[in-house]
Amino acid sequence: MTNETRKILIVDDDDDLREIVKETLDNDIYDVHEAATGDLALKLLEDQSFDLIISDLMMPGIKGIDLLREVKKIQPDIGFLLMSAYGTIETAVDAMKEGAFDFVTKPFSISHIESRVERFFEFEGLKKENTRLREKLEQARPHTGLVGESEAAERINYNIGIVCRSDVPVFLQGESGTGKELIAEAIHKQSERKDKPFLKINCAAVPETLFESTLFGHEKGAFSGAIKAQKGLFEECDGGTLLLDEVTEIPYNLQAKLLRALQEMKIIRVGTTHEIPVDVRIIATTNHNVTELIREGKFREDLYFRLNVFPIEIPPLRDRKEDIPLLVKTFIDHLRPKYKYEEKTPDAGAMERLMQYDWPGNIRQLRHVIERAILFSADSPKILPEHIQLEENFTREQSVGFIAPDDIVPLSEMERRMILAALQKTGNHRNKAAELLGITVRTLRNKLHQYEAEGLLAE
Repeated sequence: MTNETRKILIVDDDDDLREIVKETLDNDIYDVHEAATGDLALKLLEDQSFDLIISDLMMPGIKGIDLLREVKKIQPDIGFLLMSAYGTIETAVDAMKEGAFDFVTKPFSISHIESRVERFFEFEGLKKENTRLREKLEQARPHTGLVGESEAAERINYNIGIVCRSDVPVFLQGESGTGKELIAEAIHKQSERKDKPFLKINCAAVPETLFESTLFGHEKGAFSGAIKAQKGLFEECDGGTLLLDEVTEIPYNLQAKLLRALQEMKIIRVGTTHEIPVDVRIIATTNHNVTELIREGKFREDLYFRLNVFPIEIPPLRDRKEDIPLLVKTFIDHLRPKYKYEEKTPDAGAMERLMQYDWPGNIRQLRHVIERAILFSADSPKILPEHIQLEENFTREQSVGFIAPDDIVPLSEMERRMILAALQKTGNHRNKAAELLGITVRTLRNKLHQYEAEGLLAE
């Protein structure tokens, strides 16, 4: 709790009760004032402001519920706590609807009233933090692609601000779920091409036989099923930006044709030799070690150099955990229209769980966890620790020694077992299994074809 003094006004026609509550709360943190009636309370409010009013429900003159209504008209942000010896559930519900923070039934213990007051100011602190984070989001530059205040996030956003003013190719490298596509879109939206198309292709999802026509188009009759001429993505994206997602999954035999298109900014449709000039800005992404792929002969070095003019390395979420509170706030704001809630705030315990987790699925996983937490929290404005459902997460230290010496098997066999385990865990959903394993769907599909050919699919 802040060291700032909080002003509290106690309103009750019972002199003894007012004195007891005043003595209980009056300290270095709380500055407590008294009023014997609602009318006196309103007079005090004419030239003073208070953080919290604790009022009796049944008093001579203005009743507690009427005082609540009047106070909210004058100073809507004042907290209000009602107390009464005649409390019912209906009365409490009515008080909450009018804007009361809490309802306390008399008689109450000293510790009880203290805890209610403490809870109110804790809640107010969370609301202020919520407002602070929202203001930071609203003040964020529109080109910002990575939400966060960490050094890594600021460096990436600075690089986005630089590269968006040019047409050079950008190569985004980072683990799955780190936000590469969002950064690519942010670069496009802040570039001079922002009014032109922004198209994207997941290179891992396109069948090898269709890859060339997907990128460069085809003429009528170029192959079976080509009943009419069709533009490719390069032509459709003329003047705009083309995102090659998971570019390292492009078949090796087609990488030379992509390199030629990038060098000359001319494409040739399948089924013709006619060159078509294009004007396309390229952004490429990968979650693989490109140097290793080049060494293994799976990715052309000259294509890498052509794409890697302006590289941006995106760190995993585990390396910038200080950005988690702002990311959580962002997701809660974005999901508000979908789930139609007014406020959702993780309490201290829930936030601690989020901060301690290692986030193998990065920002994408965090968003899914927050969305589940919103569902679990139902109508409550608070997200509690039990609402945070996290998958079992082994740290690197815990995973060392995970296999007993007698269980050592060749790496290829260990790989096969992990792939089959991932498929079993995801109910044979290949996209989810690939994401869990940190590989592309194409790589997973090729591995399964290999195992099938070798008769290794059955345990």
